[in-house]
Amino acid sequence: MRIRNILPLPIFVLLFISMTALAQTTTNRSDQSNVTATAQAGPVVAPVARDSELYCAGFIEYAPAPNYLQVVGGEQEQEQRTYSEGDYVFINAGANQSVRAGTEYSVVRPRGQFSSPWSQKGKLGVYTQEIARLRVTNVKAETSVALVTQSCDQILLGDLLRTAPQRVAPIAPTSAVFDRFAEPSGKQRGRIVLARDGREAPSVSEVVYIDLGREDNVREGDRLTIYRPAGTGNITRFRDEEVTPAASYGFESERFRGGRFSNKAPRVQDPTRNGSHGPIETTPKVLRKRPPVPRKVVGEMVLLNVQQRTATAVITRVAQEVHTGDFVEVQ
Repeated sequence: MRIRNILPLPIFVLLFISMTALAQTTTNRSDQSNVTATAQAGPVVAPVARDSELYCAGFIEYAPAPNYLQVVGGEQEQEQRTYSEGDYVFINAGANQSVRAGTEYSVVRPRGQFSSPWSQKGKLGVYTQEIARLRVTNVKAETSVALVTQSCDQILLGDLLRTAPQRVAPIAPTSAVFDRFAEPSGKQRGRIVLARDGREAPSVSEVVYIDLGREDNVREGDRLTIYRPAGTGNITRFRDEEVTPAASYGFESERFRGGRFSNKAPRVQDPTRNGSHGPIETTPKVLRKRPPVPRKVVGEMVLLNVQQRTATAVITRVAQEVHTGDFVEVQ
């Protein structure tokens, strides 16, 4: 008779529990290793701009080169006056002007010389909108056909062409701590002089233009702090900050008189000598006597395109609304 090697049931249960516990311990150690590795890797990084910011942002160019290439028509010009992605347009150059099939162009629209009361540089250059991108598909002798591959706005006849730039979105950490009371870096400082589409209170992922450029040794990818000096940039202004008197016989009731003090007035400067009718401590007096206080940090931005005297930037974080005229400083 053959004897089978069968473990007793209690021993089998104990062995199963031991193997399960060992597997759980291994899993926990693996998870802990993954957490440690993630923590050591630092904050997650991501591009700060999409194509709509990279190629539709526009720029302020100090000395634009002469340009004769322009959009002069379209396949459907009998039915439409404007063109966008997917449309075919005609440009005023062909094989005789060395245009080749497959060439990509950026469609731009210069708007004129720009200067700003916020900048001390005077004329900053020609503000130029970036309207679209297109690719030449068919070349004739004096004209060419091009397909609009990306549109930021409606193309108009007369819009100019220039060689399509190749831009790369800067990479920036997305979970870094935003220090709203950081000390000044002491590096280059400038001002926001314009926002795309004429916006006066731009926010996250919106494009602005500043009066720092190559002449100020800034470059694409630089991160800047947006700030306002303490006590400046107020939207409303009042000559008298405190308009309620500190004490008056009109504050107490006729019957239950408890004290002639206003609940809305500041303190008196010396209550032990002059009583409730002495000189009061007003806001202007406090501001004149106080030591330096932190500036108001309202956001951060990253430079996308740097010109001679200016740069195009995208706002990456805000603590409150950003205004045209706000100061910027390279971090």
